[in-house]
Amino acid sequence: MRLIEPAIEWQENYLSFYQEWVDSGEQMTPWVIEKDPSDFSAMVQYLENNSKGINIPDGFVPDSTFWLINEQGRVLGAVNIRHALTELLRNAGGHIGYGIRPSERQKGYATQLLRLALGKAKELGIQHSLVVCDQSNTASMKTILNNGGVEDEDFVEEDGNVVKRFWVNGGLDD
Repeated sequence: MRLIEPAIEWQENYLSFYQEWVDSGEQMTPWVIEKDPSDFSAMVQYLENNSKGINIPDGFVPDSTFWLINEQGRVLGAVNIRHALTELLRNAGGHIGYGIRPSERQKGYATQLLRLALGKAKELGIQHSLVVCDQSNTASMKTILNNGGVEDEDFVEEDGNVVKRFWVNGGLDD
């Protein structure tokens, strides 16, 4: 199990991952997997540009995306690491957003994905990562706690949704 940077050679495996999310009808998490991959090379370039801070819209911060693959090269999940926090991210987005393809959940992959992402965050200079989830998302809460998350104050969104906020020390070893 390892994290890879998005690249053209992973197109077939990524498209399988993407299509499974589409077919599930679920909200895609992290947000970057909502990006239409029909022009795959443009999507990969967009992700690379984001990681370098190129053409970032106002109010956004540079972010790095990685895909979790298994030994067979199957894309199991994706993670997006924001390099800094805006007020919105501090309240309800955090440094790290992640998701596991629907058919591969409840197998411990999210815990591994977050552990590896914390190492990447440390490489980016983020020593303490803010990781958040909705209060109703008990699986994600468990994943964060399994990676040493320390609960901070909750944030209540305008619609009443409670966002659980956790700080995790970066860079847990493999």
